[in-house]
Amino acid sequence: MDFQPLARLIDRITAWRIPWAEVMVILRNETVFHYRNGYADLERRTPIAERQIVHLYSLTKLMTCTAALQLVERGAMLLGDPLADYLPEYVEMNVRKTLPDGRQAVEKAERPITVRDLFTMTAGFSYDLEAPAIREMARSTNGRAPTRSFAAALAKEPLLFEPGTRWSYGFGHDVLAALIEAVDGRRFGIYVRDEITEPLGMSDTGFDLTDEQQGRLAPQYAYHDEAGRAVRKDGNSFRLGSQFESGGAGLLSTVSDYALFLNALTNLGTAPSGVRILSPAMVELMRTDHLTARMREDFHAFPWVPFVGYGYGLGVRTHLSPSQSGLLSSIGEFGWSGAAGCLAVCDPASRLTVMYAQQLLNNQESYVHPRLKNTVYSCLSNDAEG
Repeated sequence: MDFQPLARLIDRITAWRIPWAEVMVILRNETVFHYRNGYADLERRTPIAERQIVHLYSLTKLMTCTAALQLVERGAMLLGDPLADYLPEYVEMNVRKTLPDGRQAVEKAERPITVRDLFTMTAGFSYDLEAPAIREMARSTNGRAPTRSFAAALAKEPLLFEPGTRWSYGFGHDVLAALIEAVDGRRFGIYVRDEITEPLGMSDTGFDLTDEQQGRLAPQYAYHDEAGRAVRKDGNSFRLGSQFESGGAGLLSTVSDYALFLNALTNLGTAPSGVRILSPAMVELMRTDHLTARMREDFHAFPWVPFVGYGYGLGVRTHLSPSQSGLLSSIGEFGWSGAAGCLAVCDPASRLTVMYAQQLLNNQESYVHPRLKNTVYSCLSNDAEG
């Protein structure tokens, strides 16, 4: 294996718009490449360091879905259950509809939201952080915005479409976090710690940081075209309150720490240490495409990154067609990405795990991620055992 092309790619993008980048490649449970370049703090010219903590943003969704699927495995709930069985505020929902004459109206939803709809982004939720009910909830809770209160507030907002009929990127996984609390009884962050991160030995992953960890938090940037440089832009706009543990975008971690979790998924739910977080059958269900043809049209129209050749499973993209995607990933490779540019690749067929991180909000992922994937796989192509 020769990873020089991957190192050159990291060097090239960090000489371009990306302030820094770090990648870890794990093959058959061994770290075969770990490389970083660039400046964590551009102003101080501080090089990116070992164990730099980053906002994972939507890579949180992988952890949230894994946590919820544990409860499905244990019989605490089923994918086909109505959400209102556990969160009664969702018993009667409204939906925005276009009438035959073209006028917009809000009517009672004809279909219930199911647990499956939360996983698959087919519930009809938007991703509007400024929705009136959500802003009012944050105000009325004095900025705390507990996870269950968020879910209750979201239930007051009209859905974008009838549940289970279309796909739209929205707050489904944040509601899934509230569902976990309702079903299990523990606060979502405590459940994640007890059932996933502590058993896997992940000491740097969570929703809140200690003082020591805060000192390792990487600055965050956005590239400013007019200025021709990246500009400091710290904070997580998805953190709506001090008690809001966002199942969609709230986790912080390091490349090395989160790779432990991703590698367990690559191994169909069991870490090299023997700790099992999901059964192989559940991981297979997780990475199975759950979209109908109509939903897939919405998914492939997703504006942030091209998903041609991919389907969508229980909270993860899943590779269906290399001829359509133009990527070297195996069929069944799965994972997701984050708003500041993090990327997770889990490939059971190749026994390959890739964890990539950067912290640039206008993240250039449609350029970086496909190139990163293809370069990783090409570096493995001369491996006699691969």
